[in-house]
Amino acid sequence: MSVIVSNEDGQIFLLSKGADNVIFDKLADNGRTYQQATTMHLENYAEDGLRTMVFAYRKVELTEYERWNSIFTKAKATIGPEREELLEKASELIEKDLVLVGAVAVEDKLQNGVPECIDKLAQAGLKVWLLTGDKKETAVNIGKEAESANQVKAIKDDILRQIESSYQVTMEENNKDSPFALVVDGKALEIALRSDTRDQFLRLAVHCAAVICCRVSPKQKALITRLVKDYTGKTTLAIGDGANDVGMIQEADIGVGISGVEGMQAVMASDFSLPQFRFLERLLIVHGHWCYKRITKMILYFVYKNIAFGLTLFYYEVYTSFSGDVLYDDWYMVMFNVLLTSLPVIALGVLEQDLSSEVCLQGQRNICFSWKRIIGWILNGVFASLAIFLLNIYILSLTAFREGDIADVDHLGTITYTCLIWTVNCQIALIITHFTWIQHFLIWGSILCWYIFLFLYGALPPQYSYRAFRLLVEAIGPAPIYWIATLLIVVVSLLPYYIHIVVQRLFYPMDDHLIQEMKSYRKDITDCAMWLREQQNSNKTTNFGFSARVDAKILQLKEQLHQKKKSVYRSVTNSPM
Repeated sequence: MSVIVSNEDGQIFLLSKGADNVIFDKLADNGRTYQQATTMHLENYAEDGLRTMVFAYRKVELTEYERWNSIFTKAKATIGPEREELLEKASELIEKDLVLVGAVAVEDKLQNGVPECIDKLAQAGLKVWLLTGDKKETAVNIGKEAESANQVKAIKDDILRQIESSYQVTMEENNKDSPFALVVDGKALEIALRSDTRDQFLRLAVHCAAVICCRVSPKQKALITRLVKDYTGKTTLAIGDGANDVGMIQEADIGVGISGVEGMQAVMASDFSLPQFRFLERLLIVHGHWCYKRITKMILYFVYKNIAFGLTLFYYEVYTSFSGDVLYDDWYMVMFNVLLTSLPVIALGVLEQDLSSEVCLQGQRNICFSWKRIIGWILNGVFASLAIFLLNIYILSLTAFREGDIADVDHLGTITYTCLIWTVNCQIALIITHFTWIQHFLIWGSILCWYIFLFLYGALPPQYSYRAFRLLVEAIGPAPIYWIATLLIVVVSLLPYYIHIVVQRLFYPMDDHLIQEMKSYRKDITDCAMWLREQQNSNKTTNFGFSARVDAKILQLKEQLHQKKKSVYRSVTNSPM
């Protein structure tokens, strides 16, 4: 950044400040007196973790200033996409032949909790890219900015060789599990992000545990974010606190702005606003995990219950040779998604917490919303609809109601609908892992609402209640088969899902299942069936390893068990017996 000022004598000066690599390139030949000493000071400051800045100046003649000012004023008044380019060219005309004055170092301490937050994000499987305009503490100097085409090609070839050799190192068999960090500065990045070298650079970068890009401009930050998002196809999150981070925040899938001393530009351009960086851990690992589980369960449950509801109508039409008659009363179909099954889903999407906030880690592998899981829920809905319809047809064909009347379409539709309401609401009760009184109230209250509705609807005159006139009170309510069939059909409809979750938790548990068992068994670790099972399974080859925190927890349990055994052994050996 530069300013133009004049003193009392009318002399005009250009005062510039900026990064060392930018200012050094604009120095005049006779303005480099202190460059070597300043470079050494900058390196020492950077090693101490200080943020550095270089100052320079030049004297501007009046005629040169007037000529430049007319160009600058014209560029400033331009309207259109070329305005920024014209302003940049105008700046280049005046920001040249500078005289180096010196450098300054400022201590800018990290906020509390930043290292711990980044460590937790890395443990959760997130790749961390640091895009900064600061000087890097340790890196290899790629080379000074070239002036001729041959020099540019030589530097480009050198960068390509370094990228290719680094990629081969990361892909070696003995290095596949070793974490690598990639450090690159702005000049090398400018060449690496060209269209003919971009793929090689990104291929190397995505194999590294962390990437640090130093001395990058705001445009480069946004470009890197876009390229990584397009190349990997992954969800990207950008977080920043200054105006230089606005482009990066807007380019990412999720933008997070930190409100602080550097203004509110980043906050205004972001999707989420945080007061401090450390709160990103809770936003992603805790609320991100809960939101992921809530949304996936809610969507899959919606698919399940609507398949179960819709297919019973289809089965009835097939059963009646597409007679055109409707299985359910019109009000039944209206009330299904409006009142009788909607409120428990809302509670699931708002209140579900499969794990406590301290142990949330899962979500990046998209296990809960995979195609395997989606197809499984579709099949679950198909089975439930078949069980509800066919069992009702079979049971009611053998049953007589009031005065020996056999079941007609009114009886069949109401009893089938009752089984459906019970099944889908009990299904969501099996899904939920964190129950509150609100969820209990909404689930069982929805079932109760069905009986209240059926009673009140049937109490209306026949011209209003139609097929449901006194149906519950005089026909199906007094019949024991109505209640027995409801219980039997609901149990059969839910049986496959119940067997699935029992088998999964016993033999193929997920990370959250393990953590739930750990918390359940922590009162007495010697009686931990989960630990014995996992000790046996640890010798098997698996496709997915435990997360870092699950590993740590299992090791902690193992150590506690070992200490407890030692204490028992000492008490026995020291006994006077």
